[in-house]
Amino acid sequence: MPRRAALTPEAAAVADSPLSATAGATGPVVVEDASRRAQSAAREGDLTALESLVAGVPVNLRNEEGNTLLMLAVYHGRHAVASMLLERGADPERANECGQTPLAAAAFKGDVESALLLMNAGAPVDGAGPDGRTPLMYAAMFDRLEVLEVLLQSGADRDRPDRGGQRPLTLARTMGARRTVERLERSFDA
Repeated sequence: MPRRAALTPEAAAVADSPLSATAGATGPVVVEDASRRAQSAAREGDLTALESLVAGVPVNLRNEEGNTLLMLAVYHGRHAVASMLLERGADPERANECGQTPLAAAAFKGDVESALLLMNAGAPVDGAGPDGRTPLMYAAMFDRLEVLEVLLQSGADRDRPDRGGQRPLTLARTMGARRTVERLERSFDA
């Protein structure tokens, strides 16, 4: 018999919800299905489906990697879904198992709209994971100049080190991120 993945704490919390009575299935199976459908809807940007699903699953539901519905929506550039989740109370600071926040994901992807949406919802501009890496560091490393500009204008610390002592400019140089290196160098000349 195949081993079923363990329920996340959020999914386990809704095992006794009205979803568990549908189709005669046991609670955890239906909750897992609803969880998977919610995660898929967040990734695909299916706002209609997700709106009905979040009534039966926690808005901060996580998948096996610890990614919330909000993280999935941001990572896939689903702005309307991200906005709806934030309006329903999704935590803009909730990090995944790797310690990455939705704002770090927006910076990595170069998604200015998501970055602004998350900061307007309270995501700290210098919020960092256990490794000390901030959204500005991700924008710098992956040459996401437009997001880097937004983060700097929002007060991001351009000289904050990560846990290893690496600063955004050093990380950008290491990754060969030409545009963000030039921009960060100019910020120190000013």
